[in-house]
Amino acid sequence: MKKTISKSLLFSIFFLAFGFVANAQITAGKITFERKTNLLKRFSDPNMVRWLGEKNKTRIDFFDLYFNDSMSLFIPQDIVGTDELSWTTNRNTVYQNIKQQSRLSILNVWGENLYVQDSLVNRKWKITDSKRKIGKYECRKAIWEINDSTRIYAWFSDEIIPSVGPETFTGLPGAILGVANEDGGVIYFAKTIEIQNPDMTTLAPKIGKNKTLTSAELRVKLEKQFESKPEFKGFIVDLFTW
Repeated sequence: MKKTISKSLLFSIFFLAFGFVANAQITAGKITFERKTNLLKRFSDPNMVRWLGEKNKTRIDFFDLYFNDSMSLFIPQDIVGTDELSWTTNRNTVYQNIKQQSRLSILNVWGENLYVQDSLVNRKWKITDSKRKIGKYECRKAIWEINDSTRIYAWFSDEIIPSVGPETFTGLPGAILGVANEDGGVIYFAKTIEIQNPDMTTLAPKIGKNKTLTSAELRVKLEKQFESKPEFKGFIVDLFTW
């Protein structure tokens, strides 16, 4: 005698399988970020502010973040056409090995590439109950207090489980899909999220014969180089915040 499976059991199996697929977490892919920078907040020099004016107040840059469960690569998209204001923002490349807790940053400072080899940046996050949607992903808000007067807000989704994000940002239980400083001077938000399996070994940037420094060594170098130009103090702080 043949055994039959009841309709109710079939429906149960179907919905369990569907629920598993629907709730499957993403472990590899590509996230495209849009970054908006308020240049009037970035530059404090009155002459620079007047030169920029309201017309050039906001600058928009795009970046791609490739990732899997152990590595990530954050890289700027190519600029199309002539861009006379490209120097007003940093377009950095950051390659991070999550398992080895190491990173390679290529910092673009006024057209020159500076190479930093260091460990992952360890930030103390405070995860809140505040939520918002970025695209179709529900995200929770986390806060990093740099000091008594400066905060960075991040929104992360545990539907994308590798601890990755724009620039050097990591350390949350899910991918960071949005980052902003408290005054809204710099804002990153994910625009598209693609499920794929990038070849991180091929994508990894090459150091070649370029000299590398740690973050601390580079900061000392830049502070010494621009010690007679206090107007660049904010630029240096900003460079090492992100």
